[in-house]
Amino acid sequence: MFPLAKNALSRLPVGSIQQMVARQSHQKRTPDFHDKYGNAVLVGGATFCIAIWTYTATQIGIEWNLSPVGRVTPKEWKDQ
Repeated sequence: MFPLAKNALSRLPVGSIQQMVARQSHQKRTPDFHDKYGNAVLVGGATFCIAIWTYTATQIGIEWNLSPVGRVTPKEWKDQ
């Protein structure tokens, strides 16, 4: 089985594929959508996300169960 697989793999044009990839990586290409607008879309999405979470955290009345220190006073002891 091993010689059969080795023979099949040796017939694949791996060298020509590597040469083609190397040639393509050195070519100048025109900027696509991500090159032109990628950073703007990323910043816009992050800003939108932060704005929505800020609104959610501050405006819709969620009780966050924060620490009661300073708001709760101890009761007096009842001696019996």
